[in-house]
Order: sequence, then structure tokens, then C-alpha cells
Amino acid sequence: MDTSQIIISSVSQFFKHPTAIIDEPATIGSGTQIWLFTHIEANAIIGTNCILGQNVYVGKNVRIGNNVKIQNNVSVYDGVTCEDDVFLGPSVVFTNVLNPRSALPRKHAFVNTLVRKGASIGANATIVCGNEIGAYAMIGAGTVLTSPAPAYSLIVGNPGRQIGWVSEYGNRLHFNEEQIAVCPESNQKYRLFENVVTRVE
Repeated sequence: MDTSQIIISSVSQFFKHPTAIIDEPATIGSGTQIWLFTHIEANAIIGTNCILGQNVYVGKNVRIGNNVKIQNNVSVYDGVTCEDDVFLGPSVVFTNVLNPRSALPRKHAFVNTLVRKGASIGANATIVCGNEIGAYAMIGAGTVLTSPAPAYSLIVGNPGRQIGWVSEYGNRLHFNEEQIAVCPESNQKYRLFENVVTRVE
């Protein structure tokens, strides 16, 4: 999904806790819940049926798709796009400048980060800007992601490294000699070819 093309009804109905701050103009989809002490800056776009927990920060021009869950104390800075069904665990942090200096304003140097559909990022992970997290990838708790994460990959550690593959249901995939794996929860079938995983049924 291209979240730059999100269209929200002008009669959108969402829940906003009294302590939350939403700067105008911001676009928020129907069914979205915005909880205590959350701050959404102007020109952010948030889709439908999202949940933004306590003390979440969403920067200017951030794009968030539908059915995204953002847990407590997450900072989503300008330059970040999250597609549909993304999960951001507690205290996840995104950066947006590669070489920050307090005395040197570098807003012109923001580097974009893209989190593809269905990806999950665990608690206390740090996502260094300029990287794409592929669809349904899983970034483990405490991981420091410094390079792109392929679709369906499982990334852990500091710096983050790939230790396997996961299904759309978040279960580890174990490939046989024919490079086919079946998700134990959904029975979905996946193929591994040239280090790329695709769902085949």
C-alpha cells in the first residue's frame, strides 16, 4: 500500500484521550484510538483502526497506514512511513538523521525509512534511518537495525543480523530440501529461492 495515497473521510470519527495533542492539520482515520499524552504533529496522516498507546510521538509528514498498532513510548519521526498492519512494540525509536549534531541543524538531511505491510518491530528496538523493513519481517526486541530487512526475515541483535525467516503469522519457517516451508499455525506455504521468501499458497 502506498500510504501517501491514504484518503480519509471528512467525517472521520476517532477516539482522542483528553491529554493527547493533535496539531492541525493532521489526518486521522475512523476507528483510530489515540491515548494518553500522545502528540501528533501537523501534516501527519494516520489510517483507520489504528491504536496509538500512551506517550507516542508522531512527527510532521509521517505516514501511517491502516490497522497499525503503536505501543507506549514510541517515537515515529519525520521521514518514516508505516504501511498497513505494522506493529511497533513499546519504546521503539526511529532515527531520521545519520550524523546528528546539536549545533548543526540538519532537517534538510532527513533520510526516509519504510516499514512494509505486516512487519513487526519488538520492544526497545532502534531503527537507523534509510533502511527498508520488508513485508512481514520481524525485528526482535532490543535490536539495532542498521541495514535493510528482507520480507519475512527475522532480525535480532546489535547490530541486527538475520537468523531466519517467519510466516505472515509470525512463526519460524523451516525449509525442506525443496526449499518449501509450511507455517504451523496457518498452513500457508512459502518458498525460498535465491535468498528471497515468497508465499505460494
